[in-house]
Amino acid sequence: MNERFESGYLPASHKILWVVLRVGLLAWGTYGLFHGSVVEFLEAIFAIIFTHLWDFFQIFGGFSFITRVDYLTQTMLNLFIFIGVVVGSTLNNRTAFSNFDIVTHFSAGFISAWFAYDFACTVQGPKRRLSPALAALFAIGFACFISVGWETYEFTMDRIYGLTLQRTAPMTDSGLTDTMIDEIIQASGGLIGMFSVAFVKNGKIGRNRRMYAKKAKAAEERELLKEQLLKDYLNEQKNNSCS
Repeated sequence: MNERFESGYLPASHKILWVVLRVGLLAWGTYGLFHGSVVEFLEAIFAIIFTHLWDFFQIFGGFSFITRVDYLTQTMLNLFIFIGVVVGSTLNNRTAFSNFDIVTHFSAGFISAWFAYDFACTVQGPKRRLSPALAALFAIGFACFISVGWETYEFTMDRIYGLTLQRTAPMTDSGLTDTMIDEIIQASGGLIGMFSVAFVKNGKIGRNRRMYAKKAKAAEERELLKEQLLKDYLNEQKNNSCS
């Protein structure tokens, strides 16, 4: 089997990128700590922990399917965390820029869909092929679920602690508008992510399309062989019962 699909395999280029992003997060958090923002420091520490999610899967996953989660999902998540935390928080806290939500929600939808497609195939197991259409439906559904979950969190925080995460203003529909725009953007990112991961994983596009196409074809041939063997077995049982 190609090492690309082996549990725990991580290319050096991705490993270096992860380290660079973690150092960047720590530097940003330390800067915030020395400039009166303990929240930024704690946010950075929490983010760094999340950048080790794939490592935790490998260490504590045992013999479960979780160890087969693709490292590419963690790379995308690490980039998203760095951009969202460092760039997004800096813009929100130190500038008047207010449109960064577009980037974060779109990226969250894309990454959620990519992860969900790969996760569905991982749960199914390497010996059984999951329908690409079914995996794609799970991907877009998961991306939308994450969006709903996040908006629920914002709504709850606004109601309990009096925050304005949903930009609600008295006697206006600004909160509803903000929520719907965020969900539409995240659903759009999820839709593009769904098609992207489906095309990549089935060898239609991408640098490794030949390898993926070969893997998908081999899985399909195994399924067809299983169906044929089952059919032959049932026919044999039927003939024996008739005789």
